[in-house]
Amino acid sequence: MNLIDDPWLPFRRRDGSIVYGPPEVIGDPDVIDVAPARADFRGAAWQFLIGLVQTASAPANHGEWGRLWREPPSPEALRQRFETYRAAFGLLGDGARFMQDFQLPDKAKITTVASLLIESPGEQGLKQNTDHFVKRGVGEVLCPACAALALFTLQINGPAGGTGYRVGVRGGGPLTTLILPREDDASLWRKLLLNILPRDTLGYDDFEPDDWRVFPWLASTRTSEPKSPTLVTTPDDVHPLHVFWAMPNRIRLETAGEHTDCRICGRDTERGIRQIRMTNYGYNYAGSWIHPLTPYREDPRKSDPPISQKGQQGGLGYRHWESLTLEDTEQAGNLPARVVMDYQRGKYRALRRLGGASRRARLWVFGYDMKQNKPRGWYSTEMPLIAADTADRDRLLEWVRQLDAAADGAAWRTRSAVKAAWFARPGDARGDFSFVEQRFREATSAAFYACLGKLGDALDSAGTVMPAAIAGRWHRAVRTAALGVFDDLALAGDTEAQDLKRVVAARNRLNSWLGNGREMKHLREAAAAQEEPA
Repeated sequence: MNLIDDPWLPFRRRDGSIVYGPPEVIGDPDVIDVAPARADFRGAAWQFLIGLVQTASAPANHGEWGRLWREPPSPEALRQRFETYRAAFGLLGDGARFMQDFQLPDKAKITTVASLLIESPGEQGLKQNTDHFVKRGVGEVLCPACAALALFTLQINGPAGGTGYRVGVRGGGPLTTLILPREDDASLWRKLLLNILPRDTLGYDDFEPDDWRVFPWLASTRTSEPKSPTLVTTPDDVHPLHVFWAMPNRIRLETAGEHTDCRICGRDTERGIRQIRMTNYGYNYAGSWIHPLTPYREDPRKSDPPISQKGQQGGLGYRHWESLTLEDTEQAGNLPARVVMDYQRGKYRALRRLGGASRRARLWVFGYDMKQNKPRGWYSTEMPLIAADTADRDRLLEWVRQLDAAADGAAWRTRSAVKAAWFARPGDARGDFSFVEQRFREATSAAFYACLGKLGDALDSAGTVMPAAIAGRWHRAVRTAALGVFDDLALAGDTEAQDLKRVVAARNRLNSWLGNGREMKHLREAAAAQEEPA
């Protein structure tokens, strides 16, 4: 099986039907998405296609990028581009294999193919019978297509796996942020193209199709045993495109001619895969790696390499929006993904020249929430993306921080008020009360994004003060949500233990802050102000 010309990827067409085809199908204007059987496979398939286009057909500059937007290539043209790299994308057979160790040593252990699934219980979990929520047997046999996606998903998410098992080039469990157009039914080609960097932006020269510095599985692995002279691999050791194809795990699929059904997608396959061989001490990535699809944070006071943002408990919401979209290296240390910054600085201008693009796009954020090598959840959400170049960014950043400050203060005050209503000595109360703040965030999410869209529209004006209508709208939304969450929770629980006088006092204090607290007062004053004339 070869991932360039075999029909292995499921694609969703505009009419809702699913068709299987090779990667060149992205050139069909009626194809709008991929449709694998798992959410993490969908994210991986997008990244596979982005990496393939970036490698085989990236535009030279933003001008050429605009031409590819206006005149998408045909499937036939893409086939010719991709075919150049066919030798690097064989999945099975002898010799080099996609994302698999070139020459795995005899000491490599044999384990089930389900080990490729990030949530699959390990050997200890099976021995100790602790796989309560993810049961054994899931994924015990995979078709080659699902095995390819599982392998790629594991390599790009790179969770820690024990002694000598290395994390990925982005660290374990990174977030991925992809740009989507406002129109959900836009062609998959245009969706992918929004996440392709021009070659002069990414900064790389021509390379040979068999260059191991791009495709590490085409040569012997740069192993990282404790006494190895190549203990670490830095960006200087490889090609810039290596980040799309990084391979921290030393794995090789054990092929078999078994005719069976795939336990993931359910399709019939004549080459069911049940086992893999794997060992430790693969590529050990270190240094200032920056993956174009991942947001980072850096400490402005230190010279340490940036750290990729990770999934976290509580999910992804508007409190993360600033760090995912607005660069700020001087104070917060926010480094949005390079594709996000390139959209704001280059692609948005190119699209405006092509026909007046809106400032608004969508940001798709997804990733695992990992605790060491164990996943606690998979998160995937969409947020608005506001195009703001350097001059506009500072205004937008200031406005968004005003919204965030009011929300942060109200969330904390609501939590404190609920505790004060429940307990006579709230300071001594033990337990996790973060769910109160989470309820508040959920209640204000739609209003935040609505205000955000209006702020994007306001960037086209000359004003520097947050528009009064937006400040007033957010003030009302925060106040309504805080009191609503308090009212829902304050009288919940054991009615005999309730003290209505205590509940009323807590609500009055909350209501007072919502009117006169510093952050809310600033919003109220902005709502009463008038924009300076342009």
